[in-house]
Amino acid sequence: MKHSKPNVGERVEPTRFLHVDGGICEIGQPKQRWSVLFVYRGRHCPRCKRYLNKLNDQLSDWTAKMDVIVLSADTKDKAVADREEFEWRFDLCYGLTVPQMRDLGLYVSDPLSKAETDQPFAEPGMFAMRPDGSLMLADISNGPAARPDLDELLDGMIFNIDNDRPVRGTT
Repeated sequence: MKHSKPNVGERVEPTRFLHVDGGICEIGQPKQRWSVLFVYRGRHCPRCKRYLNKLNDQLSDWTAKMDVIVLSADTKDKAVADREEFEWRFDLCYGLTVPQMRDLGLYVSDPLSKAETDQPFAEPGMFAMRPDGSLMLADISNGPAARPDLDELLDGMIFNIDNDRPVRGTT
């Protein structure tokens, strides 16, 4: 299926996501500071948990420079269960729809069994956005084993923010 994806250097399509504490998180709108969106596969994925636990351990370093949003297609109950089990402190959102997955250019998988989950879900993605809502950096994977190293990503993001680096890889 052909679908669009956000282009670096361009404003991300304004999109709202439901926050587990009520309210919403938004991307693609002007903000006071940089933001990064991490999309994870959902409660069924142990690799996602390890990755997000490491992010949670580093969270103060991330939030010193940018807002952090984490999102999946899970229900609110599943997202809340993860947050409580792992004591996640980042903004956690849920209910990512297949059209939203496609708008972000994410790979979409169907569950292999009911034991995995009961609905299509997004494979991992990461999107870093400037305060004006434009996309600075994107990483999209078709499976849980391929993701950016969080230490390298944080170091690079801090460098980009502190030095107001231009967008790369536009052609």
